[in-house]
This record gives sequence, structure tokens and C-alpha cells, in this order.
Amino acid sequence: MKTLYLDCQMGAAGDMLTAALLELLPAQERQQFLYRMNHLNLRHVRVEAEPSVKCGIAGTHMRVRIRGEEEKSQDVAPGELGGPAPAPAQDAHGYHPHQIDYILSRMHLSDGVRDNARAVFQLIAQAESRAHNCPVDEVHFHEVGTLDAVVDIVAVCQLMELLGPERIVASPVHVGAGQVRCAHGVLPVPAPATAWILRDVPIYGGAIRGELCTPTGAALLRHFVDEFGPMPALRVERIGYGMGSKDFEAANCVRALLGQGGPAADGDTIACLSCNLDDMTGEEIGFAMERLLDKGALDVYTTPIGMKKCRPGVQLTCLCPEERAQEMGRWMLTYTTTLGVRQSTCRRQTLARQVRTVETGAGPVRVKSVAQPGLEREKIEYDDAARIARERDWPLRRAREWAAAQEK
Repeated sequence: MKTLYLDCQMGAAGDMLTAALLELLPAQERQQFLYRMNHLNLRHVRVEAEPSVKCGIAGTHMRVRIRGEEEKSQDVAPGELGGPAPAPAQDAHGYHPHQIDYILSRMHLSDGVRDNARAVFQLIAQAESRAHNCPVDEVHFHEVGTLDAVVDIVAVCQLMELLGPERIVASPVHVGAGQVRCAHGVLPVPAPATAWILRDVPIYGGAIRGELCTPTGAALLRHFVDEFGPMPALRVERIGYGMGSKDFEAANCVRALLGQGGPAADGDTIACLSCNLDDMTGEEIGFAMERLLDKGALDVYTTPIGMKKCRPGVQLTCLCPEERAQEMGRWMLTYTTTLGVRQSTCRRQTLARQVRTVETGAGPVRVKSVAQPGLEREKIEYDDAARIARERDWPLRRAREWAAAQEK
């Protein structure tokens, strides 16, 4: 499986991610990419890649020049994007979401790249809305609403399309420490928008003072990364180093490794939460299981047990990502009558799965498949098979067999 691993020990920013991914392309394709970035229908915008060395490590640093200068805030004059329709002007607070959407609509992009870029900006808009307690459509994008940020996001989306990884894994994200000066004043690190975007993602601070992970970098990671954790077993084929602007004692870079992972996933660490129950009805336990699954549990199941004084009982077990153990434990205490939840960690090994959609006479049907040699198998998703069975008054098995035959 083609796997991309992003090493974010020094955080992540749009330009650093762009440079790291660019280095994964063959030399000829890099030039083609830069040519494409400089012909996006954005006048006076120039994208350059230049060699950079941090702590003795050679890599690439990206520069976005607007009217020949690197600036964090630039107005867009009418007609800046080309074509007969004038672009909306940036106000003193940055672009609004609808203005960003207009800019993206005027750029020479594939539909997939444009959709990904819009999704990244939507994440940022939601974060800004939450941080400033205002509707999404009234958000000002400030630092992430300048043209160089737009270019960074579009660049990463284009590179992801060119590289085509089937699985993207990233390390826990180093966000930095201290404070950062933004449009609103001096804010704690990570900035409120960054912190909101990275909720449920493993992050950490440290001795390095400054903003290591920007809202742009956070949103790109949140949108593209499938899982966060240690580097999986990988036959590395290419390595890229994307350098930041600042110098620290540690090399200020994002490292990207692209290669082939094994057919079976290398596994990860999950939390196993459990509690013993002897004073809840089956319906109450069933409701608790449903709510835990709704909250994001990986799996929830019950086991019949014998408790003290020979009382029959039920052990309720909840599996969840390790970083969400405390949260899921609170939900178990909320939805059950237990007074305590036990927690342990365990390693799991999973098979790489793919989901495709098959068009049938009864509508689209999702098929989950495993393609590891010797373990090939596939199965119609239960919800889709059950829908067909109900509509046609069939047994579930017949609905599955019928749906499977539609693809042949």
C-alpha cells in the first residue's frame, strides 16, 4: 500500500508541507508543478522553491511572492484574478469565506483539488467561528486569508493529488509553547483556532517557544491525515524535507516519507475501558452501548460475568483511540450506573480495508474489501443490505447475494 508518513516534530505550516511533498516528486515533475503553480490565474503571484539547510540537513524552502515581495497581507485589486469579473477586495480584516470561495473558483484547478482546498478553508472557518463566537459566514480569515496562504493550501492539495498516497499517517504534532502575536493581539500557543482544529489529535508542547503549528498547517493535517501515531513499518522510496523560515536548535522542518507499507496494517495502540454492571436492565445497557458508539467508540460489547455474592452481571467493554480514553471513560460513567471504569492499553493489528460503491437497481451499495494475498474477502455493508431487504421484503442473505451479483 502506498503510504505517506509526515514527521511533525517541529510542527507544520503550509509552506513546510508544500516543500516536503514537493521533494517527493521526480525532478522533472517538480518543475512542472512550479510552472502550474505560477499559472493559477493569480496575477502578480510567484511561487519559488529554493534550497535550504537547517542544522546541516538539506531541504527545500518555499517562497510566495506577491508583487515581488513576501508579505502576509495583500489587497487584491479588481481584475487581479483575470477574466471579466472583478475579484472581491480584501478588507482590513482579511477575506471572508465567500471571497475565498470566489478566488478558488477562478483558479485553474482540477475539481478534486478545488474541493479539497474548500474543505480545508471550511475547517479554518469553523475554527475561527468557534474562537470568536460568530457565524461562519461572518468570519474574517486574517493571516490565513492572505493570498500566500491560499497558494499554500492549493499547493498541498495539488501535491496530494499528484502523489496519490493510499494511506497518510502523521506523528503527534509539536505545537510549540509561549505566545504568538496575531491580528487580535497576543494569544497563547497553540492559537485558539489551531487548538480547535487539532482537537482529538495528539499534540504536545515543549521547550521551543513560538508557534510551530499554524492554523493552515493544522487544517491540512486534519483534512488529509488518516491516523496519527508512530511511523508504521515502511519500505521508504523517497524522503522530502520542507524547511521553515525560523532557526531553532532543532532542524525546523517537516519530513515526509513515501513508500510501500505491508498489506496488513502495522497496528496501533488503543484503550480498553471496562466496568461491571449488575443493576441495569438490558434495554438500559443497550442504550449505553449505542451512545458510546455514537460518541466515537471503535467497538462496544458485553460479556456475561459472575459477581460477588453469586450475582449474575454484565461486563461492558469499550474500545477507543488511546488519546480519547479519558473522554470515553466519562461517557461510560454518564450512561451507566457504574462508579468506576478500568482502563488498559493494548496493541491491535488490522487489515487494510477499502470501501467502494456499486450502483445497483436498488441504489448505491457500499462494499468493504480486503486485498491481502491469501486473505481476500469482501462484504456488502450491513446498512445497505438491510435497506434492500426491507424494501423488497427479502431475507438479509438474499439481499446481500443479489447486491453482490449486480457488480458481475
